[in-house]
Amino acid sequence: MQATTPAASRPSRPGERIMAAINRDPLTAPHRDRNDAVLAVFLAAAAACIALLTDEGRRPDAVGWTLLLVAHVPLVRRRHRPLLVLCLVAAPVAAFHALDHNHSAPGPATMTALYTLAATGTVRRTLVAGSAVIGVGLSMNAVTNPDGMVELLRITGWVVAVLFCGIDVRFYRHYVASIVERAERAERTREEEARRRVAEERLRVARDLHDLLAHSITLIGVQTSVAAHVLTADPERLDRAAVAKALDDIAETCRSARGELRTTLEVLRERDAPDARGPLPGLHGLPDLAEAARLAGARVDLSVRADDVPPAVGAAAYRIVQEALTNAVRHAGPKPSVHVEVHAERGALRLAVADDGIGPDPDGTPGFGLVGMRERARSVGGTLDAGPRGGGAGGFEVTAVLPASAASAAPSVPAAPLTTVTPKRDD
Repeated sequence: MQATTPAASRPSRPGERIMAAINRDPLTAPHRDRNDAVLAVFLAAAAACIALLTDEGRRPDAVGWTLLLVAHVPLVRRRHRPLLVLCLVAAPVAAFHALDHNHSAPGPATMTALYTLAATGTVRRTLVAGSAVIGVGLSMNAVTNPDGMVELLRITGWVVAVLFCGIDVRFYRHYVASIVERAERAERTREEEARRRVAEERLRVARDLHDLLAHSITLIGVQTSVAAHVLTADPERLDRAAVAKALDDIAETCRSARGELRTTLEVLRERDAPDARGPLPGLHGLPDLAEAARLAGARVDLSVRADDVPPAVGAAAYRIVQEALTNAVRHAGPKPSVHVEVHAERGALRLAVADDGIGPDPDGTPGFGLVGMRERARSVGGTLDAGPRGGGAGGFEVTAVLPASAASAAPSVPAAPLTTVTPKRDD
């Protein structure tokens, strides 16, 4: 949520200030003790004016003035113990009425204590306290003015009105508090969702960059080694065509990596930019991966029997095969033989990448290739296994099963490969 300055958050109009005071929790309002003290002084002054200016026949004496002023003292702490404050106010007020002084003078203090109890307490406690106050008021009125039916109705009406006003304000405050809480919870949820999406996007970009750079740098390293070997093997009989071909392969790998890197990093630009993400890699790019691995010295046998898979599944399969071929070129030894098979079967896309090499160095520094492949498989709800080939065949194998609803229509009988690349053995 956006931070607001004190000047911007402070209500400027009287109506807004009144609504802000009503909406605030009375137990946590700022300057509540000071405001209650000012209110108690104001109500005491108002009670004195009422006692002096109305009903001169019942003007209080010294004891009456003392009781009237004492009744206003507990209002200073009315928010902290409202029931106790009501009792402390009611006691001197009852004595004041029993002495038959001006019955209107202590009314504002009594009504303020009743309102505070209704606005801060439970409904049951409010009704019980209100019934007790009405009972005491009726009893006092019966003693001092037994024939005053109008006065009886007036007392009861004021008490009931104040109690219901306090209860209504209490429910309104709870309603406003619930709205504010829901708004804050929704804001926190949006912020958490935004952070989660940012983390997922960063992880996706990190995986893409790892797969792209590891694949391209590995191929460039192998092709550079080929060029260096041609240059140093027999300087007198330099094979310029072989050197030129190796350098052309390096340049082509650099161009391909640069284009894919630009597509990957476009996600970090403005979202409003047209075609920011570009098309996702898919199964149609597998022949290019196989050709790049062949240029690096591997013998790749590619078989693809799948069509019309979801873009996310195709992209995951592309990245898994890319990382598996990179690992084969890097760790399987010179001129490894790699078999890549991708086929659709029973609503799932199954892929396997196996080589006959020596496998990764167990004492080497572990990387993020296998972790990234497993994360890509899990991102689309699939599974991935990687490890040495069984049966003593040697080499390393990566297998994955990716759910693909669009591939569920594939026939159960193996169909002819849509794409098959079987390069000849290099001499």
